[in-house]
Amino acid sequence: MAILKKINNKAKADNNSGFGTNANSYGGRFVNKNGTANIEKRGMHLLRRISWYHTMIDMPNWKFMSILFTFYIAINFIFAIIYYAIGIEHLDGISASGSVLKQFGQAYFFSAQTFTTVGYGHISPTGFLTSALSAAEALIGLLSFAIATGLFFGRFSKPTAFLKFSHNALISPYGEGKALMLRLVPFKNTNFTDANAKVTLGMSIEEDGKMTNKFYALELELDHINALSLSWTLVHPITENSPLHNFTEEDFKKIHGEILVFITTFDDMFSNTVAARTSYTFDEIVYGAKFETMYERSKNGSKTILHLDRLNILNPTNFI
Repeated sequence: MAILKKINNKAKADNNSGFGTNANSYGGRFVNKNGTANIEKRGMHLLRRISWYHTMIDMPNWKFMSILFTFYIAINFIFAIIYYAIGIEHLDGISASGSVLKQFGQAYFFSAQTFTTVGYGHISPTGFLTSALSAAEALIGLLSFAIATGLFFGRFSKPTAFLKFSHNALISPYGEGKALMLRLVPFKNTNFTDANAKVTLGMSIEEDGKMTNKFYALELELDHINALSLSWTLVHPITENSPLHNFTEEDFKKIHGEILVFITTFDDMFSNTVAARTSYTFDEIVYGAKFETMYERSKNGSKTILHLDRLNILNPTNFI
């Protein structure tokens, strides 16, 4: 009940968060730092509850390329084993007098040439089984490369919000009081317009003897801008109407809470609206600091320089 007393009675709860109210059913944070929901789905077979297409589109580039190369090497290895099992004598061009390793290596590279439909002609299949297998492998190769091409296109064409958020949110001096601040910046050569921000406070508190999730929409100084070209600091003034009005530095250290951030903006490159999400737990909030300015005028005065490496640079400050 002590936490309830900290929350301003003037603050209205947000019942449209989509996270539910039963705190006993939740573990950890609501939203991960990368914007994904902190949820693990069970109760259905893995292949049914995971979209392989979304998984391949969203995974990091190094993992995507590793899977492609691993699949290419593995499937050719399997076909090489089958070719070798049928008999090397059915692959015209492979010398029967060579070592087993050399013969298998030639069968592997014949498989690779068939799979990619290159067909150098140095080795050719003879007999029905070998010819049928090579024909089937060529078809599988064509289908595999068609799928890989589609995935490459999907990864490059996927509308993505190229926005980076600051590692920490801050409680900073603001006017005659203080405010919750967090910062974001576009980090690629994109043109963002019509940007909108929504920030929600989520806390697990005890109410009537049971743990309950409570969410409060935090009013921002500015929740919409026409163009997002420079850094954007989202500011929630902690006034008497704010649910954080009575919170002290010690409260942020003791109370389990989370700041949920949702950004939508229009990207001219994709001609589509893109979205980005992140969250800050209370232990990721720095009390008594300000962000360092990220942009400045160029030396000749003709451009504005945006320093992306200053996104997380903080300057300590004292409250008056």
